[in-house]
Amino acid sequence: MTTAPPPTSQQTAEPKNALDKFFEISKRGSTIGTEIRGGVVTFVTMAYIVILNPIILSTADIEGTVLDGGAVAAATALTAGIMTLLFGIITRLPFAFAAGLGINAFLAFSVVGSVTWPEAMALVMINGAVIVLLAATGLRKMIFDAVPVQLKLAITVGIGLFIAFIGFVNAGFASATGAQSPPLELGLGGSVATLPTLLFVVTLFIGGALIALRVKGAILIAIVGGTALAVIANLVWPDAGLGFDFSGGIMSIPDLSLIGNVDFAFDLEKVGVVALVMFVFTLVFSNFFDAMGTMTGLAKESDLADEKGDFPRIKSALVVEGVGAIVGGATSSSSATVFVESGSGIGEGARTGFATSVTGVLFLLAMFFTPLTGLVPSSVAASALVLVGAMMLTQIKNIDFTDFRVLLPVFLTATVMPLTYSIANGIGAGFVAWIVLHAFSGKAKTVHPLLWIVGIGFVLFFARGPLETVFGVA
Repeated sequence: MTTAPPPTSQQTAEPKNALDKFFEISKRGSTIGTEIRGGVVTFVTMAYIVILNPIILSTADIEGTVLDGGAVAAATALTAGIMTLLFGIITRLPFAFAAGLGINAFLAFSVVGSVTWPEAMALVMINGAVIVLLAATGLRKMIFDAVPVQLKLAITVGIGLFIAFIGFVNAGFASATGAQSPPLELGLGGSVATLPTLLFVVTLFIGGALIALRVKGAILIAIVGGTALAVIANLVWPDAGLGFDFSGGIMSIPDLSLIGNVDFAFDLEKVGVVALVMFVFTLVFSNFFDAMGTMTGLAKESDLADEKGDFPRIKSALVVEGVGAIVGGATSSSSATVFVESGSGIGEGARTGFATSVTGVLFLLAMFFTPLTGLVPSSVAASALVLVGAMMLTQIKNIDFTDFRVLLPVFLTATVMPLTYSIANGIGAGFVAWIVLHAFSGKAKTVHPLLWIVGIGFVLFFARGPLETVFGVA
């Protein structure tokens, strides 16, 4: 394994103590103070996930069961704390972990329509076990290299659009008309007619302005600011339906009742074998492609990557990331993965796992303040979804649209996700289109054999209804 050499100015730096030596703080040109500051900044920019994850996972499953928001928040903070600490100590890299956006949305809006929440979390754990196996054997990197970069970027863009669309719907900014055409309209009757929707718009612009000004923790500040405005509005218009819950107070003992709430005994009368296999396949695909892309980008940002994009302890990093899915499933908080917001701490000078460890400790402390999540109105939280979706859309700038063999698969990937409310459908449509267009335009040899296998898998996924009927597995 090739690792990035430290800059020349750091090569002669001698460790000041055992902590310095273990995390290679001086060697990487950092200081303990800088690492602490970087770890705090990373936590501040990521803390919104403790509020956002329970909202995304609030969808009722096939039996009508809804996960308790406070328990999900506590589990989210616990998992983020454990995995961030584990990753920091094992890899000594400045990347923090939390419940992955996109994966949680896939569970909430695609998977639990067919299975229960405990079964969905079992699928997440299976996904994690597969990822650990792929990472340990080196296959994970091989598969990552087999998929064209344009499709990898398109998946990120599509998930961003999907998350944003969920935000628009949750805020009432987009609502169903009840007619076949058009199926959606702006607000109510084509206008922003309710206080919650107006609050969504105001919070969205506050967050957008803060992000544009590069303010650290912009999303968290926007959520707090929007909630403060909602409190004021609620005093003036108590019947506006802003959706507060003040019953939990501010601080409490964490509700960890969801830990171990996993069921591997899938009811095949409700969900077919083919569907289960494709759910796992999509989870694996979404999980490890997103994580590898994020890690590579963060490693480059922190000057820890070489010219090939490899970075120190890359194999260990990929294995631990797979463990994050297993732990996330076991705690019912969804797969924990590396967060791109770690770049904020890196921007503050964080270069080692000590900063990551600081972030992990802060997440563990956050468990005791999860009642605060009930104070955030859904319309305020919805604005955070749109902001995150907009930021994910920036990847589109790296896609070359001059070749229609690229344009159509990318377009289908990015649009089918929100329009069909399914991340799996978007990924599958893009992959199949890529293979078909290249095969029929004389470029079949440029399609990697592994991509052909993936494409065939998605064809089976799209035809699973008739196949289940034919083989009697529905």
